[in-house]
Amino acid sequence: MSTPSLSNQEIARILYQIGEYLELQDVAFKPRAYERAARALETLGAPAGDIYQKGGLKALGEISGVGESIAQKIEELIRTGHLKYYEQLKEKLPMDVEALSAIEGVGPKHIKQFWQKLKIKNVIDLEKAAKTGKLRTLERMSEKLEQKILRSIEFHKTHGARFFIGAILPEIRDIEKRLKNLQWTRNAAVAGSIRRRKETVGDADILATSDHSAKVMEFFINMPEVAEVLAHGDTKSMVRLHNGLELDLRVVPEESFGAALQYFTGNKDHNVALRKIAIARGWKLNEYGLFGVQGAGDRGQKQIAGRTEEEIYDKLGLAYIEPELREMTGELEAAIRQAQGKPNGLPKLIDYNDLKGDLQTQTNWSDGEHSIEEMAKAAQARGLTYLAITDHSKRLAMTGGLDEKKIKRQWKEIDRVNRKLKGTRILKGSEVDILKDGSLDLPDAILAQLDVVGASVHSYFEMPRADMTKRLLRTIQNPHVDILFHPTGRVVNKRKPIEVDMEMLIKGAKKTGTVLEANASERLDLKDEHIRMAVEAGVKIAIDSDAHSNAQFSLLEYGIAQARRGWATAEDVINTRTVDDMLLLLKGKRTK
Repeated sequence: MSTPSLSNQEIARILYQIGEYLELQDVAFKPRAYERAARALETLGAPAGDIYQKGGLKALGEISGVGESIAQKIEELIRTGHLKYYEQLKEKLPMDVEALSAIEGVGPKHIKQFWQKLKIKNVIDLEKAAKTGKLRTLERMSEKLEQKILRSIEFHKTHGARFFIGAILPEIRDIEKRLKNLQWTRNAAVAGSIRRRKETVGDADILATSDHSAKVMEFFINMPEVAEVLAHGDTKSMVRLHNGLELDLRVVPEESFGAALQYFTGNKDHNVALRKIAIARGWKLNEYGLFGVQGAGDRGQKQIAGRTEEEIYDKLGLAYIEPELREMTGELEAAIRQAQGKPNGLPKLIDYNDLKGDLQTQTNWSDGEHSIEEMAKAAQARGLTYLAITDHSKRLAMTGGLDEKKIKRQWKEIDRVNRKLKGTRILKGSEVDILKDGSLDLPDAILAQLDVVGASVHSYFEMPRADMTKRLLRTIQNPHVDILFHPTGRVVNKRKPIEVDMEMLIKGAKKTGTVLEANASERLDLKDEHIRMAVEAGVKIAIDSDAHSNAQFSLLEYGIAQARRGWATAEDVINTRTVDDMLLLLKGKRTK
C-alpha cells in the first residue's frame, strides 16, 4: 500500500459523525473520545495510512487521542475505505447528522428531538418545519431560536458550498507531493485560490510539467481519493474527490510553467490588469507566456518570459507579488512603485516561520484535551519559545471555566511546569468572558496578576450593531485587557460575524493599545480586510492557534496566511517578538 485509502480529513469527518450519532443515543463518554480522535487526525503531520503502513495498528494507537478501539476502526477505514460500525449507526438513525449539525443552534439533542417529534431527517425538512412554526412548539424551543435556525440555514446556503481551507489543504498538499515524486514529472504545484490562501475555496487546481503526460493523468484519475472522474485527457483531467472537492490537473510545457502558475493562481481581476499592462507595451500575456514581436517587419512572436512567475512580473515592470496579495487591492500599484525604487512599495510580509509564541491555548483545566505540560512540550516541538495558557473563565460553565480559586491553583501548576521545562516559557493567561454590558466575568484583582488577558464574546451574538460596538469598546477600555480574542465571533461557513463597527473598534484599539487577534482556527477571525485596516491604523495583531489539543499548533499557518492576505509584516504581529519584548509591548505601552 503506497497511499492511504482515505485522507486524514475524511477519516476525521467519519469519527466526528460517529461521535454525534453516539450522542444522539445518549451514550456516555464515547462521543468525546471520538471527537478527540477526530481532532488529532485533522492536525496530524503525516497521513494516517503512512503511519499504519510503517507501524501497523500499534502506531495508530500511539496517535494522541486515539485509543485501541478507535485505532481498530481507523485501520478498517484505511484498509477498506469503509467502516461497518459507521454504516450500522447511519442505518439505525436515518438523519443527515452532518448537514443538520452544521446549522448553528442545532446540536445532537435538537436533532434527536426533531426526529422523534417531527420526523425531520435533513435540512430541507428542518427549514419547512421552521417556516411553518412547528419548531417553536417543541420543548426547550422558542420562536426566537426558530428564527435563529432559519437565519443559519440561509447563511449556510450562501457560504456552505465552499470548503474551509484548513479542511482541504493537507489533502491537496499530499496529492501535490505524490505528483511531484512521480518518475514522469519534473514539477508540480498547487494554484488557484488555495495558493492565494483564501479562507474558503470552491475547487482546486494543480499544474505539472512532464514528457509523459498521459501516464501522469492515468495516475491522477486512479488516486484513492478520487470518487468520480469528470474529464480525462492527455494534458488535462478533472476529478471529484470523496470530500466533494473538484480538482483539476493540467500538464503544461516547461517553458510555460511560470506563466501558467501565474495565470491559474489568479485572481481574475489581477490577471486582467496584468494583461492590460502587457498590451500597453505591445505584448501578449496568457497562460503560455509573455510574447512580443521579434523584429521590424516580422509578424511572428517570441516568448519573452514564462518559465517562472518572477520573470513575468519583472518584464512587466513590477516587483514580484506574493500569491496572498493578488486580489486587486492595490498590489499592482505598490509593485510598480517598488520596481521603480519609490516609497510605499509592497510590504515585506510576515513569514510562515516568524512566530515565536502563541497567546491563546486551552488545556484540560477547561475544555482542552491535554495538560499544561503536554501543551508546552508540543509548542516547543513546533519551535515556539513561549505560549500563554488561556483557559476559559467561570461564566462558560459548560467548558469547566476557571473561577478565582481554580485559576490560582492553575498558576501553581504553571510555575511547576516552568521550573521543569526548559526552552519554552509558559505565561499565565485567561480567556475572559465579555458580559452583555462589556464588563468581564473575572475581577480586576485577578486580571492584574496575569501575563496575558484575552477577552472574548461568547454570548448575545444578536445584539444591534451600535450596542455591540459600545459593548466591545467598554471591554477594551479595561486597563487589564491585552487582546481582543476572535473579535467578530464568526466561524467560517458556520456562524456569521457579530454586527460591530470595525472602524470604531480599531480606532478604539489604537487609543487603548489593545491588540486584536487573528485567530488561526476555523474562525479565521479577523478577516483579511480587517487585518489590513488594523495594520494601516497602527494596531498590533496577535496570531494565535486557539489550540484545544497538542496537535493544533499546526493551525498557526492559517492565521499567518490570513495576516499575509491582510498585508501584515512581522513588525505588525506582536508574537513575532521574544517573550520579553512581547510582554514589554503588551504591558508597557498601555495608555488606558
